[in-house]
Amino acid sequence: MYHKFDVVIVGAGGAGLMAAMQLPNASVAVLTKVYPTRSHTGAAQGGVAAALGNQEEDHWKWHMYDTVKGGDYLVDQPAAEILARDAIDAIYELEHRGLPFNRTADGRIDQRRFGGHTRNFGEGPVRRACYAADRTGHMLLQTMYQSAVKNQVRFFNEFLVLDLLMSEGRACGVVAMEIRTGEIHTFHAKAILFATGGYGRAWRVTSNAFACMGDGMSLAYRRGIPLQDMEMYQFHPTGLYKVGVLLSEAARGEGGKLLNGKGEYFMERYMPTLKDLAPRDIVSRCIIQEIKDGNGVDGKDYVYLDVRHLGAQTIAEKLPDITDFARNYLGVEPITEPVPIQPTAHYAMGGIPTDTDARVVIDGNWTPLIGFYAAGEVASVSVHGANRLGTNSLVDLIVFGRRAGKDIARFIAQSDHAPLPDKPDSTARELVERMLSSNGGESAAHVRNELQGEMLDNVFVERTERGLRHALDTIDGLQESYKRVQLQDKSKLFNTELVETLELGFLLDCAEATIHGALVRQESRGAHFRLDYPKRDDVNWLKHTLVYKGEKAHDVRLDYKDVILIDDPVFKPKERKY
Repeated sequence: MYHKFDVVIVGAGGAGLMAAMQLPNASVAVLTKVYPTRSHTGAAQGGVAAALGNQEEDHWKWHMYDTVKGGDYLVDQPAAEILARDAIDAIYELEHRGLPFNRTADGRIDQRRFGGHTRNFGEGPVRRACYAADRTGHMLLQTMYQSAVKNQVRFFNEFLVLDLLMSEGRACGVVAMEIRTGEIHTFHAKAILFATGGYGRAWRVTSNAFACMGDGMSLAYRRGIPLQDMEMYQFHPTGLYKVGVLLSEAARGEGGKLLNGKGEYFMERYMPTLKDLAPRDIVSRCIIQEIKDGNGVDGKDYVYLDVRHLGAQTIAEKLPDITDFARNYLGVEPITEPVPIQPTAHYAMGGIPTDTDARVVIDGNWTPLIGFYAAGEVASVSVHGANRLGTNSLVDLIVFGRRAGKDIARFIAQSDHAPLPDKPDSTARELVERMLSSNGGESAAHVRNELQGEMLDNVFVERTERGLRHALDTIDGLQESYKRVQLQDKSKLFNTELVETLELGFLLDCAEATIHGALVRQESRGAHFRLDYPKRDDVNWLKHTLVYKGEKAHDVRLDYKDVILIDDPVFKPKERKY
């Protein structure tokens, strides 16, 4: 089936819907694997950073500084300036569209503390996170979806995109499978925006939803577009033990504390200034160190998050979802008991490289691929560098989704549709038919389980060359096993086994790029911590890694791109102390 639109947006989370909100006069299709308000943006709990200064003095330049420093200087600094400056207007745009933020007594947007947010260039914590209880992402999605409906955006729900189409050096469409029927659809457009989110399901313990399978990154990678800084994957310090479901930093922003198995408040030993509100990579490593030192609870691999001292009223008013998660998943009552937590795979700082207007770039010379855009977690702009600050994910969505939409509006007004390639759906059809006809006898569940276990063992908070080489060999073998995967369900009607197996291929691509980036980066920076190279190396590694796909896991091509710095001594790379 053939469809023609001005713009096709893949992904109905915050970035995709924010872009759609900027296109009221265009024909816009949004393709999504799930119903839009079930997108993973809805899982974001704690807030959106913006230097409004509603609770205490704040400044966009302080926000920029925290973003650059928190990202351990792998951040492109002009992009960080845009993030911090534009965040203020973007927040007010969402407020005017009806987002129900918590309010101060005088009616302004309320703000609270969050990890890595400081005043006056690191002097101490500041209240910068705008929030709607601990359901900020959910409220964001609802508000944006209503605006998209008002703009008459056409939604194609439960469509799995299988290919990116290009011709004459331009992106010109996508091919997708309608999950309900198994039918293949071709979408022809002037501009394509990928807003497909991350790939946390590559790890066994993760905060990510089952839909976060790296679709957009993999599809771009397969079409010769590099993936940038994939080694920079964030492990959030407070995931529910064994489950991985996130307990937002909002709990610590309200005063929650981390306790080890001895009942000690250990973060003040490691980070005496910011304590529990240090950046996430630091807190995760502190937890791992406590466990290695034998201070886990009952000698096990977890510690406690304690909010008991906050009182039942504060917990009920400001942390309702978080505490319900603890009750429902672990049977723990946070009002009277500490909650078992451990680091969980959470967020990709790397992804499809873009410029600050969300245009995809394909090499170290910033060459754009005309008509192709990416925003949100699938993209690397790079504002998060080596470590994303809490609440900067939602800022990234609204700022760069907004900029993407505005630039797309400019582009489509000046452009016609590029022609589709011959037989545009052939690659997608062959992929699906190969899956349905395979009799290789391999189990997709087995391949996925091996992948997730290997990533948790060797591509986690702490890494070594030996472990990464083992992981690369494992991925190489799993890619061969994947070619022999045999489905039990051979039908086309709502075949979830087929969908999950296709998604597994996306995960394997993302894992491959992640391991290669981690293996070559012989330093420790932000979320990438090498036990065999524990120091940051700005002489050799103040640069972005670009990974291009090869035929096998060992055959990828690597390139590099300089980090963009500005001429301001405040932002000059320096040792990251808090």
